[in-house]
Amino acid sequence: MKKQILLSCLLLLIAYAGFAQNKDKQAIANLMHNQQIAWSKGDIEGFMQGYWKSDSLMFIGKRGPAYGWQVTLDNYKKSYPDKAAMGELTFRLDKIELLGNKDAFVMGAWSLKREKDAPGGYFTLWFRKIDGVWKIVCDHTS
Repeated sequence: MKKQILLSCLLLLIAYAGFAQNKDKQAIANLMHNQQIAWSKGDIEGFMQGYWKSDSLMFIGKRGPAYGWQVTLDNYKKSYPDKAAMGELTFRLDKIELLGNKDAFVMGAWSLKREKDAPGGYFTLWFRKIDGVWKIVCDHTS
């Protein structure tokens, strides 16, 4: 009888852990979906809500690493001065890997649909759960 109770408790614990993981993965996917919507509306500030608002945020692009939420926002505004330059953003999420309770790795691809071209590339993101909310703390986009 004790073994059955112990086994039942273990199975419940495993089921709960799986539920929590799925919930976290869905929260990350939702954050990225909201970024897609904001970007496609021309709302860079809305897009930036997915990032950690800290001087320690790291963004690595073709010009190398840049640090800070404000620096990242300013760089986006310089590179994408208006809605036409921003285009319509689409993400493809290839992998969302939880690395414990507070860290996650995301890999995927991005593409823009604009009037004259359709650039795209790949990204890897490090997410961290900060005050119960998933935020991008490091973005490497090519």
